[in-house]
Amino acid sequence: MIEINNTTRQKIDKKKIERLAARFLRVCKKNKALISLAIVGSARMKQLNLRYRKINKTTDVLSFPGEGKYLGEVIINIQETKKPFKYKEILDNRHGASYIFYFLLVHGLLHLIGYDDRTERERLAILKKGEKFLDLAL
Repeated sequence: MIEINNTTRQKIDKKKIERLAARFLRVCKKNKALISLAIVGSARMKQLNLRYRKINKTTDVLSFPGEGKYLGEVIINIQETKKPFKYKEILDNRHGASYIFYFLLVHGLLHLIGYDDRTERERLAILKKGEKFLDLAL
């Protein structure tokens, strides 16, 4: 189950988000897990990134693992999803710019179940895993 908190004026497809999250949880055998999704703008994301990571700039996605039944929270900066040039590694002719939002959601969810991207090897692995899931889910 996913709780969605959109703090922006940007329209989102809640049903598609719910279906994607439910499928992710089924695939990961975490059907009963609860997750939160917050959609914010760049200014709020910069504040959160500074507070929790001590990095004074905005970012595209943050993940905060929970415990027990609560898997955690994913926070997506909706303004970053409008910058397809930043995501040329994952975008190709098959994907439009809206793909970025769902990719960031899956990326955040992968962090919640333990994947990391601190090294280049880990980064490439999590990118590939996210793309593979989305190719099957969307």
